[in-house]
Amino acid sequence: MAGSGLGARRSDTGPTNTEGFDLIILGSGVGGLTAALSAALEGATVLVLEHAHRFGGTSARSSGTVWMPDSPYLRDRGIDDDRARAERYLKGLIGERADPALWQRLLDAGPAMLADLDKRAGIGFRPFIQAPDYRQDIDGAAPGGRALEPMPFDGRLLGADFARLDDPIRELMLFGGMMLTRAEAATLLRADRSLSAAALGIRLLGRYLRDRLGHQRGTRLVMGNALTARLWHAARHHGVQLRTGQHVQALLSANARILGVRMHDPDGTREIRAQRAVILAGGGFPANGPWRERHLPRPTPIHTPAAEGCDGSTIALALAAGGVLGEPGLDNALWFPSSIASRADGSTAVYPHIVLDRGKPGLIAVDAHGRRFVNEAVSYHEFVRAMYAHRAVPAWLICDRRFIARYGLGLIRPRTPSLRGHVARGYLTEAASIESLAGAIGVPPQALAETVARSNRFAQSGRDGEFGKGATIYDRAAGDPAVGPNPCLGPIARAPFYALPVHPTPLGTSLGLRADVDARVLDAHHQALPGLYVCGNDMQSAFGGEYPGAGGQLAQAMTFGWLAARHALGIDFESSRRDGMMAVRPTPVSNVRPGEP
Repeated sequence: MAGSGLGARRSDTGPTNTEGFDLIILGSGVGGLTAALSAALEGATVLVLEHAHRFGGTSARSSGTVWMPDSPYLRDRGIDDDRARAERYLKGLIGERADPALWQRLLDAGPAMLADLDKRAGIGFRPFIQAPDYRQDIDGAAPGGRALEPMPFDGRLLGADFARLDDPIRELMLFGGMMLTRAEAATLLRADRSLSAAALGIRLLGRYLRDRLGHQRGTRLVMGNALTARLWHAARHHGVQLRTGQHVQALLSANARILGVRMHDPDGTREIRAQRAVILAGGGFPANGPWRERHLPRPTPIHTPAAEGCDGSTIALALAAGGVLGEPGLDNALWFPSSIASRADGSTAVYPHIVLDRGKPGLIAVDAHGRRFVNEAVSYHEFVRAMYAHRAVPAWLICDRRFIARYGLGLIRPRTPSLRGHVARGYLTEAASIESLAGAIGVPPQALAETVARSNRFAQSGRDGEFGKGATIYDRAAGDPAVGPNPCLGPIARAPFYALPVHPTPLGTSLGLRADVDARVLDAHHQALPGLYVCGNDMQSAFGGEYPGAGGQLAQAMTFGWLAARHALGIDFESSRRDGMMAVRPTPVSNVRPGEP
């Protein structure tokens, strides 16, 4: 379907008051860029406005994983029965916390979205076969394969736009700028005893050193940086415009229809018209302190690993135009437990404890009473929920020196020769005995000593009699396969001993604008606001704030961004599916794709 809108009318000196596009998209994360690319593939003129000075938002900092059951990539492997199992899983996980029509639409449209973007734009993935769904206690949970990893991307293909792409979390890169996948990081830990691991390290380091001759960081992009860059590279190729540092003041409307946006810049107030629709993709409100205070649990999180631009401003635009928020959920957020540190430049590092330490053998988490309160290997989302449920804010991660040497801890990398700097800066607490460690962090010494002794007995037997750490395949995937009889249990026995506090931090918010299955923003009477769509964390969570597996947020962002753009251009998903236009198999995935380093 070719867009028949106004086209991009502008002067040689910049935007004018007569400027117009078929679609205007507010936000440049994965959801917004998917919507932009999807519309451009249909011939529409598209403008993406980002109020931050760099594009990508939280998506660029993320793992880039997309959780998609029944994907074309699973079907290519001969797995054709995943749809029914996924439906059982989501029904058991979500219950009554969300409209089933929303997650049913995701299960229907998500695979078609992946096939479409792979075939027409080269946006490909590969399944994590060893990445289990997070809630293995629920019927229908998969042992792996639903989490999809983005392909690596060569940032040099972006040209000058590479400098406009937001950075990953600084502390998750090596040498200040070298990106690694989780699998690569695990492999490099064996570099001192494996020739293949050492060779990988040499190759990656060589590429990085060459990059630094002309760039501020490495151009070999993986994870969320790769997915964001690949989407923008394709969208740019199809004529999409992206402007950063843009501040939208209001949505334009007439006769109850959204017509565009009003903006303010150094040249004054101006308007940009949208012939078909405005799509909101601003990333929710995790970076908005007052909104966190209003909508998230107490004690209110102070920090977030999300992008600063995720401040709810796009949601506020829709509320002013007649949209409404969905029903509040259990906690209205998606969570990371994070440790906090001050960087040398005075900025704050928020380090998410995802899978690299909590599930490993030889670490426990305790509350203010010195007692364990959770299976430490559960997903980051469920770990923080347990922190709130048991008033363990902050929680303390307890381990010994041997653990840190082998696995690292938060900001501290494995094999770090000295921990003095981390102790001196207050990031880490050190003591010669468990009792003295307890006194240093303000928990009852006898209780902590009993907790550690009990945990050590569990490690010896291989069975966690309190919380079942290591009992599921999800737990064991985060453990150490070289340790037995339980890869998630190990002793805390050799001084010195260490404690690290972790705090609840929202990586995203699940409370958002009420929307229908076509991603149209709804008003208080459940009527669609003509010309206004939403995707990503600006939209009420289709999963009701639950987290089914790695990439649950990006799956919603991409699927509803794709649906929004196409529906705004007159392409109805149900009609297309009935007419047989929704293929579910992409072009076969090759080992090397355009843009892969």
